[in-house]
Amino acid sequence: MNRLHEGARITHPRHGQGEVVFGRGETAVARFSHGLEEVRTSELVLVVDLASAISKGDVSPVELTRLRAQAAAIRSVNDAWGVFSRSRISLLPHQLWVCHKALRQWPVRLLIADDVGMGKTVEAGLILWPLLAKGAIKRLLVLTPAKLVEQWQLRLRQMFDIRLAIYTADADTPRTDFWNTQDRVVASLPTLKADNNGRHDRLLSAPEWDMVIVDEAHHLNADENGAKTLGLQLLESMQELGKITSCILFTGTPHRGKDYGFWSLMSLLDRNLFSPKKSNSTMLTELPRFLIRNAKQKATDMSGKRLFQPVKQYPETFEYTPEETAFYSLMSSFVLAGKAYASSLSKTQRGQVILVLIALQKLASSSVAAVRSALETRQARLIGTANQYRNELAHETDDPSSDELEHALWEWSRSDRQGKILLMENEAEHLSDLIAAAHAVKVETRIQRVIEIIETRFPGRSVLLFTEYKRTQALLMSALIAHFGDDCVGFINGDNRLDGVVFADGRTLSKSALREDVCDAFNAGEIRFLISTEAGGEGIDLQEHCSALIHVDLPWNPMRLHQRVGRLNRYGQTQSVEVVSLRNPHTVESMIWEKLEEKLGNIMLALGSAMDEPEDLLQLVLGMATPGFFNELFAGAAEVPTERLAEWFDEHTHTFGGVSAIDTVKSLVGHAQSFDLSGLKDVPPLDLPDLLPFFQSMLEHNARRPKLEGGLLSFKTPDKWINHPAIKREYKNMSFDRKSDSGGEGGLLGVGHPLVTRALEQADQLESVLSYVNGLETPLLLLLASDRVTDGGAHVRISAIGVVQDDGGHKVLRDWEVLQLLNQLDGSRSNPDTGGAEATEMKRWVDEAKHVAESHLATFDLPFSVPMLRELLLIWPLKSPSS
Repeated sequence: MNRLHEGARITHPRHGQGEVVFGRGETAVARFSHGLEEVRTSELVLVVDLASAISKGDVSPVELTRLRAQAAAIRSVNDAWGVFSRSRISLLPHQLWVCHKALRQWPVRLLIADDVGMGKTVEAGLILWPLLAKGAIKRLLVLTPAKLVEQWQLRLRQMFDIRLAIYTADADTPRTDFWNTQDRVVASLPTLKADNNGRHDRLLSAPEWDMVIVDEAHHLNADENGAKTLGLQLLESMQELGKITSCILFTGTPHRGKDYGFWSLMSLLDRNLFSPKKSNSTMLTELPRFLIRNAKQKATDMSGKRLFQPVKQYPETFEYTPEETAFYSLMSSFVLAGKAYASSLSKTQRGQVILVLIALQKLASSSVAAVRSALETRQARLIGTANQYRNELAHETDDPSSDELEHALWEWSRSDRQGKILLMENEAEHLSDLIAAAHAVKVETRIQRVIEIIETRFPGRSVLLFTEYKRTQALLMSALIAHFGDDCVGFINGDNRLDGVVFADGRTLSKSALREDVCDAFNAGEIRFLISTEAGGEGIDLQEHCSALIHVDLPWNPMRLHQRVGRLNRYGQTQSVEVVSLRNPHTVESMIWEKLEEKLGNIMLALGSAMDEPEDLLQLVLGMATPGFFNELFAGAAEVPTERLAEWFDEHTHTFGGVSAIDTVKSLVGHAQSFDLSGLKDVPPLDLPDLLPFFQSMLEHNARRPKLEGGLLSFKTPDKWINHPAIKREYKNMSFDRKSDSGGEGGLLGVGHPLVTRALEQADQLESVLSYVNGLETPLLLLLASDRVTDGGAHVRISAIGVVQDDGGHKVLRDWEVLQLLNQLDGSRSNPDTGGAEATEMKRWVDEAKHVAESHLATFDLPFSVPMLRELLLIWPLKSPSS
């Protein structure tokens, strides 16, 4: 008991290795990796420390010391960077950097606002995996838009083997106790935010979540009049009740133009620092600790090569035929007459009519086929309702009431219905003219032009085509089939079904297809063309086999164009993305687009004067437009004479992208953390194959003879590792290659896999602290840095630091450099029975090396308040280092 002096190295059956702070008789206070513990003295076992080993000449075989050192370096690197996570795709510097920033703190509280296509699911998985592997996260909740729920579940499972249960309303009842029985859940925020059948009470009474991730977090909004979205209210309730430990928000447009909404969103991360009622200047100073934004223009691979090339834009025009011109002229008159009629209605009725007219305008800007279908549907409903009213009036008896008021009300009702019949019949008559004009259009120039562009600009290439409406989708699909064959094209839309497709043999059929299957076929090159609507295109990656995109029609919101291009211009794209946009220059819509593009160009110039990624920042400006701004712009322009259009446009867009918006974006980005090339030197150039030397040596240490062929490892599991139901007695074709598709029994190995966990745990228990080795040019001292402050918020508790001899002095190595050196070390060349340097020389060198490491601590940017160093082990060359 008296041997447990201050600083004595000990091991504990539950807490692992540690250091005695002070003894208290039957108990002792000891510092372990997770913090301080007071434990029974009888449970502590003394561990030989380096100083004692040097004094006593207690030398171990170098293969044991190397295994212990490798385990310490592997844990250190992965805890800080997540680089050994079991992701099935290659990791990028900015993704590892985001993970590194997140893992420096616990709890994690971040808003990650990377540009579209930068890999947010990968970033989420990288952050989650080390925390899940260490047990810091036991309960995980991911909240996403409804259409992305299955995507999040699939990608986290495929890329990281993180398995989430999908929340459904049917599974959440008082009897099922869903929230207490499921620890890892992905849920639709639109579904969850509606408090139906006691849903919120059950969620809020469940245990707290160690991590909550919210995708598309800009939907959590509030405004100055006190209105809050239901989603924001739910998250605030969870925060107030202490149900969220860590929280990560993902959004490409964090600021929607109103400071109130932005700071309300930030208050989810820290209510004490952020509030819409606090001073902006005060909050901006705190913002960099919570906000991360990486831009595509700065993204690189591990060698520093730019990942994304500038998008090439090719505007193309077409002219209407006389039949199309006649239809659109008649359509414009119909819309103007409808708006004039709407002005005489009540506010509610006027709003309903205007919504219908705007919808018809949008359809007409896509194709005649799209608007004709809507007009025919509208006409059928009007005629049906008019016939219903007429039938009711024909069979209605005279009013039997003698009461004067009752009779007046009856007359009013009859007159109202008769008036509605006249209005409906009048509109139906106008619709008949429109429909007849639409039927006169036998060939749509827009569709013909798309075929011409494919044949001339993209011959033989895969092409992604976007349209807003299913009727245009069917029309285009039919045209592609006619030119390129029945099996050339697939589609994705909101309901996985497309009616009215004409095949090469003249049959008109409906087609059904799951969007996942169509996307896989397109990415594999099995179909040449893919036509997507906005609803079908959310959350899909189509860059594997395609770099050509055609906007068949232009949505009334430029942000959607950015999002469309993001389906191709994302990580994995090897070509410059080429984008064609189609328009008829003689239409009002085209004139507005021309003005809008000029405006956006000026905004980019204003951004570029102060920042070097204006293209990426443009989406932030677009996200600041008020709801309905672009709808009002395009719809209102139809009423303006052509000669006044420029003046009218300037009047209605003077605040869009103005000084206030530019300053907000500059301030936002200027107060965000971001990765650039200067930080590449700090990112560990390691990957899963760097684990192989350690794992293979651990198998050999356990008297196993692993078989390594073509990078695939087969072996019998050491008996000491078979203490978990997920561990088998034998494995074949295991891999440390993320791209391997071996079909092996266990698949991909990495930190967090039960086998690697057992190997690291066993290596940690090795007591070797001193070894000699032949052929080593310099001593290697391995130190562990930790924090004296035990109540700090860092997830990273221990960092490995190495020191070697370098030109007569000392060189400090980062943990990944230590691992690289150890992996090159040949343990078979050790000679533990040969005496090395004198103990005094060795102690002197260790003291000097530790002093140098202490002087370099600040340059390592460790997440420790009061860092301290302790020696772990020393590998010494038989040839003494020069003094």
